[in-house]
Amino acid sequence: MLSLLRPLLAVCMYLQLPGGQGWISGYSNGFHYQDISNGDGNGEIYFNGVRLHVESPQLSVSATRGSSVTLPCHYHYEPELSAPRRTRVKWSWLPANSINAPASPAAFAMETEVMVAMGNRHRSYGSFRGRVRLRRAAPGDMSLVINELHLNDTGRYRCEVIDGLEDESVTVELELRGVVFPYYSQKGRYHYNFRGAQQACQDQDATLATFEQLFTAWEEGLDWCNAGWLADGTVQYPITVPRDGCGGVDLAPGLRSYGQRHRLLHRYDAFCFSASVKGTVYFLKHPTRLNFTEAVQACVSNGSQIAKVGQLYAAWSLLGLDRCDAGWLADGSVRYPITKARANCGPLEPGVRSFGFPPLHQKFGVYCYR
Repeated sequence: MLSLLRPLLAVCMYLQLPGGQGWISGYSNGFHYQDISNGDGNGEIYFNGVRLHVESPQLSVSATRGSSVTLPCHYHYEPELSAPRRTRVKWSWLPANSINAPASPAAFAMETEVMVAMGNRHRSYGSFRGRVRLRRAAPGDMSLVINELHLNDTGRYRCEVIDGLEDESVTVELELRGVVFPYYSQKGRYHYNFRGAQQACQDQDATLATFEQLFTAWEEGLDWCNAGWLADGTVQYPITVPRDGCGGVDLAPGLRSYGQRHRLLHRYDAFCFSASVKGTVYFLKHPTRLNFTEAVQACVSNGSQIAKVGQLYAAWSLLGLDRCDAGWLADGSVRYPITKARANCGPLEPGVRSFGFPPLHQKFGVYCYR
């Protein structure tokens, strides 16, 4: 029996000699490995020469709600390979309300799969199903195209390219252009727990603002001395002019923060974020003023629906809607948008003026959405 095994043992020993792999004529897997005799004596084979690079020319992309956006991602090898290799690409997503620190292993574990592709086969997941594809405009182009952007599509996207033992990735932040606005209940200030604040913003065609969105709004001049929930579960408010009752005159301008609060027990207002609207917000020309019930019906009779607060803010901020006429909105509030401040139209700064929540029998105009 031993004599029968000797030829096989000889072949095995030969394969372990430096250069012994050369007897397999013409074999190449497209990678180069360091000679085993140059290892550290423990039998490791080192990846040598060829390196996988995954890059994005834009680490942050902004877009408008309802539009299409491309998140760039490209990969290549150094040095270039003589033949293409079969790679696997995975796009994943960390929602904006989950981003509270730079990319980390803990954050990776929270990511949701968006799309996985290998060759011509691909699969998308969850709310992205049917809305995403790879651009593939050139070799190595694995850019993600997202159609019909939703309000909650914002966040950090990861493009991961996997080739055997090689695994490289790059992240791209997606932001929506829009406007942050404070919102409170018909019952008065500080009536929303976290879930209530989420629902209140959704009812007004908006979402809870992220810290980054509120910070940007503060940089642009938002000053509001009432604390509100943000998407990450913190409670904050923006102050541009320090004053008593708003953190005090000795504190510098900035975001005042209460930190994380109990999402069920604690109650505050909300900071909502609204992006561009697909339709049109307009002040309905009507021969008479209307109570709330009449206002709702007037919009319906005009082939529209009564506008929501988020839609009015987006039309004001992004489309320049300017109208010095107070009108009912869907939540029972009365407001009007001013982009060019003038006499008899409120304060000297542009903004959406609010009459609060007057009795529903009072007469005003109405803003419709079509």
